[in-house]
Amino acid sequence: MAAVLIFLQIGTGLLLKFVYVPTPLGAYKSILVLSHSVMFGRLLRNIHHWGANFLVLIIFLHMLRVFFTGAFHPPRQFTWVVGLGLFSLVLTANFTGYLLPYDQLAYWAVTVSTGMLEYIPVVGGLLQEIIRGGNEIGPATLNIFFAIHTAVVPMGLIILMAFHFWRIRKAGGLVIPKAPGEEIEERPNRVPTMPNLLLRELVVTVVIIAVVMLVSVSFDAPLGNSANPGLSPNPTKAPWYFAGPQELLLHLHPVFAVFIIPLVLGVALMGIPYMKYDTDAAGVWFVSVKGRRITLIAAVIVIIAAPMGILADEFLIDFVARLHGVPAIIGNGVIPFALIFLGCAGFYILIKHRYSATSSEVVQAIFVLILFVFLILTITGIWFRGPGMKLTWPF
Repeated sequence: MAAVLIFLQIGTGLLLKFVYVPTPLGAYKSILVLSHSVMFGRLLRNIHHWGANFLVLIIFLHMLRVFFTGAFHPPRQFTWVVGLGLFSLVLTANFTGYLLPYDQLAYWAVTVSTGMLEYIPVVGGLLQEIIRGGNEIGPATLNIFFAIHTAVVPMGLIILMAFHFWRIRKAGGLVIPKAPGEEIEERPNRVPTMPNLLLRELVVTVVIIAVVMLVSVSFDAPLGNSANPGLSPNPTKAPWYFAGPQELLLHLHPVFAVFIIPLVLGVALMGIPYMKYDTDAAGVWFVSVKGRRITLIAAVIVIIAAPMGILADEFLIDFVARLHGVPAIIGNGVIPFALIFLGCAGFYILIKHRYSATSSEVVQAIFVLILFVFLILTITGIWFRGPGMKLTWPF
């Protein structure tokens, strides 16, 4: 599905380039022309827009499937790292493409997202200036984003996809998922590619294209008023796939939210395959029966604790910190970060001693903790933040 969507994006993107004009004045007008004057232009834009969103979701789900079936263990360690690179390129494609309509939604979403870069120590301001092509969003930014979106990212995706598929073949093909305790020998290891694999892949291809077409016919890609640098909407939100980091920025000091935590998580994700494991759980869903139980416990803990933490920070912690004159980097940075670290450490001690968890089960449980925190932050940022980024009901 991911490969089909990538080629669908490249094909529709090439057609869109016949109409699109990458200038601040021409970009918005060209989208209007495409939507109202070009035959099937609106449908083409809708396919490109919704296909991009589906692609982020499907690659994310694919990575979860790889992780929860242990398909990153030897000899597939570097395949996981290449997959992370592909996911990063897809996010880059979505982010750079988000600005191209140059409407209010796109302009201010990119302004907020690139504004986060200035909190990176030492090089943050320089990175922001390089990405924007100046001090603010303008013609240079649009040219940079257009070049990255239409040339750099597609070429990178094609190269990494070919390398990714080659790595899978070199490792002996896909890992066959199995339930805990199931012997893989109970099922045939190999079946003929035709018609077994080919038929399934053709059906999946038709289904995913049909779903994208159905959504594209039913829902138009969003388009607001033309970008106005002097009038920001309230609230101003980042794209949905960056809603989690934006929500985190409301609770932690920017240095922790934008630099330290992403850096730690990025290094941890790349290092997961290279850690030392005491069991070989490749192909087993959730490592073991005990692993499933621990994973469920981790999910339930976060589902209860994360919303309570958001509410406490919104109405209690920040107020108390200001009341006692605690510096921002301490009250919104060091203390929450220390509490998060102590919470993870306490959970590690609990499952290690209470359940005698293996290293694979521990890594999986910590991963689930972080995953559900990220999902709850994203949901909160998308649906529960209103004017002034205050908590509100989504209805």
